Amino acid sequence: MDADGRSGQMGLSQEEAQARLRRDGPNSLPGHGPAPLWRIARGVLVEPMFLMLLVASALYLALGDTAEASFLTVSVAVIIAITVLQERKTERALEALRDLSAPSAHVIRDGAERCVPSAEVVVGDLLSLREGDRVSADALLVSGSVEADESMLTGESVPVPKPSDDGGAVLYADTVLTRGRAMATVTAVGTATAAGQIGRDLAVAVQAVSGLQLASRRLVRAFALAGFASAVALWLVSWLWDGHSLLDSFLAGIALAMAMLPEEFPVVLTVFLALGAWRIARRNVLARRISAVEALGAITVLAVDKTGTLTRNRMQVAECFADGRSADARVAMPSEMKNLLSLAVRASPVDSNDPMEHAIHALGREQLTAPEYAAITRAPAHEYLLEPGLLSMPRAFAQADGTFLVGAKGAPEAIMSLCATGEAARDDLSRQVDAMARRGLRVLGVACATWSGEHWPDTQHGLAYRFAGLIGLEDPPRPDAAAAMDECRTAGIRVVMMTGDHKLTAEAIARAVRLSQQPIVLTGDELDSLDDGSLRRRLSSTDIFARVRPAQKLRLVEVLQSDGNVVGMTGDGVNDAPALKAADVGVAMGRHGTDVARGAAALILLDDRFASLVAAIREGRRIYDNIVKAFRFIVAVHVPVVAFALIPPLLHWPVVIMPVQIVLLELVIDPACSVVFEATKASTTVMRRPPRRPGDSPFRATNLVEGAIQGAGAALMLLAAYGVALALPGGVTQARTMAFLGLLLAVVMLTLANHDPARSLVHAFRTNHRLLVLVSAVMGLTAAVLAIPPLRRMVGIALPEPPALVLVAATLLACVAWLEATRRLARRVRTARSSSHHEHRDA
Repeated sequence: MDADGRSGQMGLSQEEAQARLRRDGPNSLPGHGPAPLWRIARGVLVEPMFLMLLVASALYLALGDTAEASFLTVSVAVIIAITVLQERKTERALEALRDLSAPSAHVIRDGAERCVPSAEVVVGDLLSLREGDRVSADALLVSGSVEADESMLTGESVPVPKPSDDGGAVLYADTVLTRGRAMATVTAVGTATAAGQIGRDLAVAVQAVSGLQLASRRLVRAFALAGFASAVALWLVSWLWDGHSLLDSFLAGIALAMAMLPEEFPVVLTVFLALGAWRIARRNVLARRISAVEALGAITVLAVDKTGTLTRNRMQVAECFADGRSADARVAMPSEMKNLLSLAVRASPVDSNDPMEHAIHALGREQLTAPEYAAITRAPAHEYLLEPGLLSMPRAFAQADGTFLVGAKGAPEAIMSLCATGEAARDDLSRQVDAMARRGLRVLGVACATWSGEHWPDTQHGLAYRFAGLIGLEDPPRPDAAAAMDECRTAGIRVVMMTGDHKLTAEAIARAVRLSQQPIVLTGDELDSLDDGSLRRRLSSTDIFARVRPAQKLRLVEVLQSDGNVVGMTGDGVNDAPALKAADVGVAMGRHGTDVARGAAALILLDDRFASLVAAIREGRRIYDNIVKAFRFIVAVHVPVVAFALIPPLLHWPVVIMPVQIVLLELVIDPACSVVFEATKASTTVMRRPPRRPGDSPFRATNLVEGAIQGAGAALMLLAAYGVALALPGGVTQARTMAFLGLLLAVVMLTLANHDPARSLVHAFRTNHRLLVLVSAVMGLTAAVLAIPPLRRMVGIALPEPPALVLVAATLLACVAWLEATRRLARRVRTARSSSHHEHRDA
């Protein structure tokens, strides 16, 4: 026995295996328990916007407004519940990797084969492997030859040959053997395997934080500080300078704080994104993290995996070549092509796990008659296994005359080496193989031979083969991928392909889906030779990254992000998980995607259609546009309320706004924000403009200033009307009535002004029926307050007299004129900024 405890094919001893298990630990990925609920809830509550919700709720409760306090408290509870559920799912990636491991393995110990749990496989174990097995650990072949499906690691859908005389052919954990038998020595277990490395990359990759969340934190802090400082200042000024009582001054300060308290910001952000997630779910896109809904509209680069994303992840025979002619395999085939297909079917086991052999049998059932197909799919009389250095597996079938017909298929160069073809014929065939490969086809050679001897040759080289032809297989593009690619291009979204497949195949798929007609390709080996600076320069012109490994995909995403891009990443395999997690928007396939990919992604395409992702991007842009409008409205509508809470005490006018009036106004403002703006339809140009700039935000100064200007104009007109009303015979009560009615109507007018800045105010009613509901609600609230005496007394108003109504109407007309003027000016500014942005992008 050697130092590793092995003796020939004896494998490890059971004692040595147990010792290594204790030393190295189990062959599994380390898990860790999920964070406790209280810790997740605490993390949510310390977010500034949620703190603001709690403060607002406590403030309303202290003032006796239990309805508003209950609404905000329930909102906080719902948000916490949603966040806890989302956080629970973030642990699924490592757990899915662990569950992916083979549950058992066949090992040789003490000279005998035994089945053990895969977690007990140790370094040095001798694995006994056969077709259909999932490899339990990274291992080195010592005998036999196999083919392995490594698509879960590399993204390549074609099985990889693993001959034992290759000088170190490696089998990787969690890959599946599609053909052959072999013995292999385990070289790495657990986190030391290739799949384990992906697990470590996945744990280290940092999840992107929504830019909108970061901006909301900053703005809410600013509003909170400004509101507190202003409230204290007004309280002191009103008490010490204006001569009001301490209680009245305190109530005035409270009213100002409530007026400045932007509790709508977090409510709008949460409601819009949650409803947005529900809307895109109806388009077969499931949001695992709600923040990704907002980020969808900002994507500038979409990195897509070829296999299963742009293609169907299903091999099919596309072309046959025989006797110097090619034929499309997807239509009725001529007789010579059927002969070629018949030989290929004979050479393909019916129970194979090889996707290419599945495709050959599918074509055989389609093109051959049922009796013909049944006759060539019976058990073979003889077959040869894979030989080292010869990628071909012939199978022989008895014929009526007592001879045997042998069908062989494999790599074209291997099949040609078996046949007595001349040099010129080989050159012609090689050119044909290259031409088919450039069209994105996986090419197999097919040959046949007859045998009438009593004993079969020891190797297939003893048979006199005749070259029969070539079969080209493809993983076809999704039928709607090209149209979706065109829409991305129109929307200013750059699409790049990241695949583990061959560059020629990737180029062909890129042309088929119109990613690029002259694609520039960078291979994984070339990528490794570049530093980040050189890679960043190459990224600007590269369309395809072929033969890339998991760590390289992660690096590409990070370099793209470092260059200021918002990166969306699609994928379906284990190999995509680290990049999916690190991307701003990771998108996993739902049908053919692995649990690992789905656990790491922010979004899941339930139908695996690339077109569904583009529809989700369109919806993400609509949601962002509506958030911008809602936030502009919030600022605009708060300015008149703040003005009425602040200016009258400073001018020694009677107090207009008290907490109860603000609460009633909020009953109109909140639905306008969370219902009307959320339902606004997308602009007709939403996918005909470039993505928003990375620095853009609903909280940007231009958007908030535009809202402030709208509100300031309305506030000045309402204050002027209030001053006039104070001089009229109705006195303070009629003036307060006019101001309250004017504020209610101002809410409606500001809603219309921000609903669709490019259209007239009246047009909004034709596109959003919820505006009619809002107007009806305002009319109902006004009627209730005026008609119910206790409510009138609580609000401090009276039935309006004609002078007050005239003032309200005049103020309303003035507000309409002001808002139309500001909207026209804002449109000109936005057009100028958009043109400047386009010129900058073109440069």
